[in-house]
Amino acid sequence: MKPVAMTFGDAAGIGPEIVVKTFAEVAFLNANPAFVVGDVGALRRAAARWAPSLHVESIAGPEQHRPDADALQVISTSDLPAELPLGRVSAAAGRAAFAAMKHAIDLANQGRIGAICTAPIHKEALAAAGVPYPGHTEMLAELSGTADYGMMLVNSQLRTLLVTVHCSIVDAVRRLSVALELRIIRLAHRSLQGMGIARPRIAVAGLNPHAGEGGIFGREDMDIIAPAIAQARSEGIDAVGPLPGDTVFMHARKGRYDLVVAQYHDQGLIPVKLLGVEDGVNVTVGLPFVRTSPDHGTAFDIAGLGVADPESLKTALVTAHQLMRASSPTTNH
Repeated sequence: MKPVAMTFGDAAGIGPEIVVKTFAEVAFLNANPAFVVGDVGALRRAAARWAPSLHVESIAGPEQHRPDADALQVISTSDLPAELPLGRVSAAAGRAAFAAMKHAIDLANQGRIGAICTAPIHKEALAAAGVPYPGHTEMLAELSGTADYGMMLVNSQLRTLLVTVHCSIVDAVRRLSVALELRIIRLAHRSLQGMGIARPRIAVAGLNPHAGEGGIFGREDMDIIAPAIAQARSEGIDAVGPLPGDTVFMHARKGRYDLVVAQYHDQGLIPVKLLGVEDGVNVTVGLPFVRTSPDHGTAFDIAGLGVADPESLKTALVTAHQLMRASSPTTNH
């Protein structure tokens, strides 16, 4: 099995803290091995503060990673100053976060790793650094040459895949089309099959209240979403909808559906996060490699306080290993 690379996130946020706290648990890392791509100095400083027993060592590449090492092994991709202010948007931190991601994606493209697990980055810091991507998802897709991709949020009770991601509500509505809707439904079907679900049951959330109420509250559900579902069903995909967004997640949580296709960012993320951020994982589906991430941000408000919880990052790492095993050609589903 190829190794997992974890990127260290935005150094002005909680990324380095939750990374060192994760690696400080030897039993957990023995069961879920990984190395880190990021700033070795920032990680050493974080370890000195929040995981003093953790040894941090540099490695040149994935081939030097030792899964049984009782250490945080780091491929260093930047040299941030020790006095970097915490809890503030920093162009330097944005550049370092992107450098780590770029290197990890290069390793994945070269087939030297099987998965990337990413600590959170800050979109304003990326913009301040001149990075032309609004987030991890778009960065991963373009740098891996992937056109058919999506953001899936997963926890122990729900899965949701987004039709539109990082854009305004107005732009989300403008971007909807039968072709886009159908592409995401097909992607949901393939992705769930890749996760070991032979016959996925997919619910598609409506855009408007009551899924448009027959056109009274808007025609997008009738004119865009419904035709896409009909086409998917004609292809043998078990998709239903459009269903009212205020109840569809409840039914999925009770086991009626394996996944909900959500029309815009907050429609899909609010139900998952409401059930507990520590249990939520962001999975970029459609990539030629596995990518997972915790379901939270950089938490600038608590950066440097030592109170950041690593549980969501740990869940993301566990999920990365599970998805790698599920996608392995030698795995029987």
